[in-house]
Amino acid sequence: MWDVDFAARVEPIVRQRLDSIVARNADALIRPYARWLSEDYFIFQLRNEESAQTAADLERDHGLEIAQIVRGDRMRLSPGECAEVLQSRISYYSTDLAVIGWNAAFLYDSAAGAETAIQLLEYANSQLLEFRHYDELLTGILSNVYDSLERKRGFPARWRMARRATRLHTVLLDIAELTERADNSIKFLSDMFAARLYRLAATKVGVPDYKDLVAQKLKTAEDLYHDMIEQFNQARGFFLEVVVVLILLVELVYLFLGKVA
Repeated sequence: MWDVDFAARVEPIVRQRLDSIVARNADALIRPYARWLSEDYFIFQLRNEESAQTAADLERDHGLEIAQIVRGDRMRLSPGECAEVLQSRISYYSTDLAVIGWNAAFLYDSAAGAETAIQLLEYANSQLLEFRHYDELLTGILSNVYDSLERKRGFPARWRMARRATRLHTVLLDIAELTERADNSIKFLSDMFAARLYRLAATKVGVPDYKDLVAQKLKTAEDLYHDMIEQFNQARGFFLEVVVVLILLVELVYLFLGKVA
């Protein structure tokens, strides 16, 4: 089992490395995040050798230990829980094995063979962070819009609705574009095994769940945008009707005064 203080010791080192990378590429960054997004994920790699046992033998002899590593639990797991963990395994050759969990993964492969799996696990977790960020951002935006709609219901508020709706729609377009890029960037994997490994990793860490949350909130925000535009159009229509009535009244007054004269 890993040391519970491992992440606390590693984080300052990683943060220092990231700060230096960001500083070197500052000119290429557009609206960088105000705060760092982080997600702890442990990858345990056991290198196989030419004479090493097969993945099936390793799972048979050490399945319980592998399940404990992936779960991050020091206590002995039940047979059912162990079987549940080992369901998330995938192999290409008889001598490699990957068991993917939501906060850790166990890899049994050569250094070169495990490189692709590690990169895909890192990418799946980076996507999780992206969708988590979009989910938090949309939650804040929707909360502000709801508060604004509840506080201001009069005619002047409706007249200013178009400006707020435009700001909302601009943010929605930005988020939709970014989520589409994140979704499309993995679609061009030519290696079918790598694609299967990525889908397994993304599912285990929760990428589809957060992606669905973001999609639902985008839909809600889009509906709010159309409702705000509709309220503005109603306010504009009412204003135009009032103007037309005033013009008619003025014409009637001049007409009446002309007849009197």
